[in-house]
Amino acid sequence: MTRRKFIKACFAAAGLTALGGCSRTWANGTPGQGNVPGISRGSSGQRPSYLALEASGELERRERALWAKMENCDLCPRRCYVNRMAGEKGACSVADTFRVASTRVGFGEERLIVGRGGTGEIFFSNCNLLCIFCQNWTNAHRGDGRPTTPTELASMMRLLQFGGAININLITPTHLTPHIVTALRLAIAQGLSIPLIYNTSGYETLEVMQLLDGIIDIYQPDFKFQDSNIAIRFLNGAPNYTEYTATAIKEMHRQVGLLREANGTAYRGLLVRHLVLPENLAGTDTFVRWVVSELGVDTHVNIMAQFWPAFQSRYFPPLDRRLIPGEFEQAMRWAREAGLHNFH
Repeated sequence: MTRRKFIKACFAAAGLTALGGCSRTWANGTPGQGNVPGISRGSSGQRPSYLALEASGELERRERALWAKMENCDLCPRRCYVNRMAGEKGACSVADTFRVASTRVGFGEERLIVGRGGTGEIFFSNCNLLCIFCQNWTNAHRGDGRPTTPTELASMMRLLQFGGAININLITPTHLTPHIVTALRLAIAQGLSIPLIYNTSGYETLEVMQLLDGIIDIYQPDFKFQDSNIAIRFLNGAPNYTEYTATAIKEMHRQVGLLREANGTAYRGLLVRHLVLPENLAGTDTFVRWVVSELGVDTHVNIMAQFWPAFQSRYFPPLDRRLIPGEFEQAMRWAREAGLHNFH
């Protein structure tokens, strides 16, 4: 199936011929979006930027550009160049169809991300990075999950909003950006109006990040390693991890800036995550200095201590053990000494 026929089939399944033809309006008079009673724009009251892109027709153009990449796939830095639309699979093991591992309104994320209503988590199956210490390896490596269509994904987004979620949290989305944007356009027609979070490993291309400009409200990337020569051993041979991730995060910051909140809830901005590893394998001291230098001292950073030797870690010392207390305490000292103000 060609990408054009695939997209048309998604809209036909949802009972739509074109999103631009929708004549309903929001209460504030904005044309071209569905108006579903009882749905608000989230606790911040801010209007997600993707609504303006859809109204102008630009979101449809971005959708087509992302699907075009599937025919010679370069959606991520691995650049497998396989024709996923013809059923071929690269490192992520996903062709043109996809799976969702789970959805829920969750409260386990950062305070500003969950707010009072919870974050609408959508966990996608498979992954483009494939860490050997992955704590969700049954989903990311093995691909456990339910086969899903963009039409069904749109319904998931809408139902999470109905369920009180203050945002839609797209977890491990990199290899499925075309499917997500198609689903987003369908969900907009059904009344979706809360921020989108792009919750990623950070291993992204600049080209795809630029196509997501104005679509994503909150970026939540990991920055796992500060040395690509170290990273490649633990990331299934992913080339130049540090360079690609640094470039991607700087582009995210250019698009959305510092994390902004209203009523205790983030509605736009960047939050960077970093997992402390045994023997400073992740280069935490270098990471915090990089954040200050490239993004600024007010950048929101979550420095995480929850490493444990999951999946294949036992075969890769020093990842065959948990952190000792002194290692995480040292990470906190490095963050303070670097001058970070908003680290958790």
